[in-house]
Amino acid sequence: MMHTYFRFNHYRLSFLIVVFCMFTIMSVVAQQQDTIAGIPVNYDESKIGVYKLPDPLIMENGVAVDNAEDWMTKRRPEIVALFESEQFGRAPERESRNAKLFDEGTPVFDGKATRKQVTLYFTDETLNNKADLLIYLPAEAAKPVPLFLMISFMPNSLTVDDPGVRPGFIWNREKERVPVQIDQGKRFSSLDVMKFIEAGIGVATIYYGDIEPDFPEGISHGIRGHYLAEDEKWPLPDEWGTISAWAWGLGYAMDYIESDPDIDSKKVALHGVSRLGKTVLWAGALDERFAMIIASCSGEGGAALSMRDYGETIGHMIAPSRYYYQFSGNRAKYAENPQSSPIDAHMLISLIAPRPLLLQTGTKDGWSDPKGEFLAAVAVEPVYNLFDKKGLETDVMPEADRPIFNDIGYFMHTGGHGTLPGDYDLFIEFMRKHFIHAE
Repeated sequence: MMHTYFRFNHYRLSFLIVVFCMFTIMSVVAQQQDTIAGIPVNYDESKIGVYKLPDPLIMENGVAVDNAEDWMTKRRPEIVALFESEQFGRAPERESRNAKLFDEGTPVFDGKATRKQVTLYFTDETLNNKADLLIYLPAEAAKPVPLFLMISFMPNSLTVDDPGVRPGFIWNREKERVPVQIDQGKRFSSLDVMKFIEAGIGVATIYYGDIEPDFPEGISHGIRGHYLAEDEKWPLPDEWGTISAWAWGLGYAMDYIESDPDIDSKKVALHGVSRLGKTVLWAGALDERFAMIIASCSGEGGAALSMRDYGETIGHMIAPSRYYYQFSGNRAKYAENPQSSPIDAHMLISLIAPRPLLLQTGTKDGWSDPKGEFLAAVAVEPVYNLFDKKGLETDVMPEADRPIFNDIGYFMHTGGHGTLPGDYDLFIEFMRKHFIHAE
């Protein structure tokens, strides 16, 4: 293991900046190429063929669902099982609920917030398979507060500008886990914690690489490797990929949150970007304790319809040179013909019903197919209606920077892949509408 610390300076790009930017860069580059991984990329709406989405309200026996109880007890479990087998892979039961609060409440940000830090242990063995959960709460709150929980591409000490955060570790280009340290005043970007605190909302973040590193060989370092049998080198075709593993790890964060009397565990909004947007959708599908899902630019494998064959496709994702390890092995069956799949993105987001769901995209992110996400949200409205909840209530795609904030929300900023600083203002507005003003 390398024992030198990463430090930012003004004269060269550090690896951390590359990690932070690479998903946006890859999206832009993809839209400038005719092929990715040897597979054609389509950005022409006129070349999208005719397709028919599976009806989320028709059960496997052909019977239509027309009430919320049948949805929850019959149809919803069928869809969950399909996504477990055919897209994300089945995860094992969580075996441990251990957590250690090592920062019990430190005043920060001029005393306006209280910081807590918790180590979550994913197994009974405590040397490995663990992650730190970083939490900030309004210092003057008179009652438990809602929480914005973000799964991040960066360790906690790089996600916020707070020298009191335990530094943690990151995976470098050589696929080694190395300690990280930030020089004061040389941070590339930070989550604006005080935006949430001033709105009466807490903030928490967890680093996805602590659950499992984001590369194929990461299985030997992450939680999936812990569950492999001695004679196994890879999960079975219907078993978990890394997206399922990251979602699984988020359940431990929710276990702790439920135990914290300063947090309203019934008002937790879970957020992630890109592959972590896919992750939070799947986490919300599996764990109904997450009261709201905010998925940013989740694209293919997330909220964008695969059957549109626009931008990134199943084939691009599961190519051996790309992200096959993030999904179950069975996902590859649908690479050449997405219409042969029994599921699509609208069925994934249907699993969030009746909870509030916000899909955030960008005008220049054709690779992630903003229109495909919008159409998926339109298609799932009948499921929300079973619960007397409001879908988008339109089939006309809204202009950029004009959000729809019903129980299903949609917002497309002017810009590319990822989140912009102003997007967080809208996340707060969405949370306040459904968690605070709805009281």
